[in-house]
Amino acid sequence: MDQTIIRGITVAELEQAISNRSEVIEDYPEDKYGPSGLILGFTADGRPLHVQCSYPARPLVKIVTVYEPDPSLWINFRVRKTDG
Repeated sequence: MDQTIIRGITVAELEQAISNRSEVIEDYPEDKYGPSGLILGFTADGRPLHVQCSYPARPLVKIVTVYEPDPSLWINFRVRKTDG
């Protein structure tokens, strides 16, 4: 089953998150799926989404994963919290 359906994320929300107020918060140049980055974006309703996608080296950008970040694991949805 498609993870976006399980996570309750619509295509419209994904489009909003990557086109409005988005920023790259992590860079994965050596990722197993190819060079990619983690984007923080917000839907029109203000829902935060993390979108990992390939570098736009070609006209087609590949989405690796998309999820709503857990606020207990992130500071302002931008920085991973550490244990210590």
